[in-house]
Amino acid sequence: MLAAGDKAPGFTLQDKEGKAVSLSDFQGRFVVLYFYPKDDTPGCTVEACSFRDAFDRIEGLDAVVLGVSPDDAASHRKFATKYGLPFTLLSDPDHAVAEAYGAWGEKSNYGKKHFGILRSTFVIGPDGAVRKAFAKVKPEGHSQDVYDALTALKG
Repeated sequence: MLAAGDKAPGFTLQDKEGKAVSLSDFQGRFVVLYFYPKDDTPGCTVEACSFRDAFDRIEGLDAVVLGVSPDDAASHRKFATKYGLPFTLLSDPDHAVAEAYGAWGEKSNYGKKHFGILRSTFVIGPDGAVRKAFAKVKPEGHSQDVYDALTALKG
């Protein structure tokens, strides 16, 4: 997994409308890039709604929030509409971006091992470097942790 100080890998993914979104589109701003397993599942919904509720405060720090999962644009559209998510959701169907960030790996569910998204978040600085990495994220309260990190980084 990437760590603070690492260069954030560039990417271009499709948003819920099928529009290409690149990390470079946000050069000069902080980017909160969070990886989550699946739209409209309990933990992912808690995490997304937490970012929704903190959106204005995070945006007030000149930061953008990008959520990434393997789900397609139609799934993202439905999820964003259902919960009023004001930030961009991106589709990473082949999990190439998740792999580049170290957010793809082996998981265990009820004793069965499989590969999938490792819930994690990266705060990327205006210079394109990872400033803070959160591994094994717990959905509840995570947006506050991200807000606190951004506040500290903005100094």
